[in-house]
Amino acid sequence: MSTRTARHEDEMNEVALVGRMSQPAQEQVLVSGSALWKFRVVVGRPRSPTSRVSVDSLDCVVWNKRPARAVATWRTGDLVEVKGSLRRRFFAPAGGGRASRCEVEVLAARLIRRAAG
Repeated sequence: MSTRTARHEDEMNEVALVGRMSQPAQEQVLVSGSALWKFRVVVGRPRSPTSRVSVDSLDCVVWNKRPARAVATWRTGDLVEVKGSLRRRFFAPAGGGRASRCEVEVLAARLIRRAAG
């Protein structure tokens, strides 16, 4: 799943995460009629003497139908794997102005293990 281009052969933007779902994915239908799914994956961090943070909660978005079908069935606590690219998205938040956020644009997704319960 390489995102390399002929113009920039020495550059790469690939993300692979294995972590737990923080809550079920939410579908969002845009004004254009396109649908996307948003969710967060919680991934443990290696211990560090300089940080008390032990996890990262990473925003993910799915535009493609195949991974969207998988993501739509995931539940809170499920152990999942996602692969894709890191994207910086610009948008206009309520109240005006401009904002941006980094997200993992998911190109492949699979359930590793269901949460207990």
